[in-house]
Amino acid sequence: MKRKIFVVDDEPDILELLQININKAGYEVSTFEDSVSLLNTLKTGLPDLIVLDIMLPEIDGFEVCRIIRNSKLWKDIPILMLTARDDVMDKVLGLEFGADDYMVKPFSPRELLARIKSILRRTATKAVSSKEIVRKIGKNIEINLDKYEVRLDGEILDLTTTEFKILELLSERKGWVFSRNQLLNHLWGNEKIVIDRTIDVHIRNLRKKMGKMGKLIKNIRGIGYKLV
Repeated sequence: MKRKIFVVDDEPDILELLQININKAGYEVSTFEDSVSLLNTLKTGLPDLIVLDIMLPEIDGFEVCRIIRNSKLWKDIPILMLTARDDVMDKVLGLEFGADDYMVKPFSPRELLARIKSILRRTATKAVSSKEIVRKIGKNIEINLDKYEVRLDGEILDLTTTEFKILELLSERKGWVFSRNQLLNHLWGNEKIVIDRTIDVHIRNLRKKMGKMGKLIKNIRGIGYKLV
């Protein structure tokens, strides 16, 4: 079955370009010129990934991203955000709102497809094994490595895939200091085309979701992060 991708952009030329190239790569594509149409369609069926422009009429891409991440049904849909400006704040905001990756216009169709393939690989659902692997942090945090779930006092934390993978790596070697570059390599390997501050954004969001237990993630100035 073809993977389904939703593309949202209010520029018809770009929308057509995206549709043609993504279709050629073997994906099923649905296009939308505004965010309202996208949100209405999500109520009837979910895609494997959304390519989302920031500058949209009525509801901009940042707000759409926030709405999706706050929805129990939609929160796990990967999002590749497009921005017309090579502005660090646009990129940081996109990541803070929950985007998995971003691209700056104008972009290479080949790079766009590489990003899509990379995101889909990273977010592919793991088959649940007959014996679940659970890693514990202290007495009240459990990381289920098969289900990609983290529980705090029995309650599931609403983590993105990237936040989960950061916590998974830090918990693998408790007390070990991981540099930002090591964390980037763990998340994206040779496909990473991101800035160091990306890690800081994800760590900040992860700490916030962990509440009082967020203090277990320590920042080692000039080096990176560790779990204590």
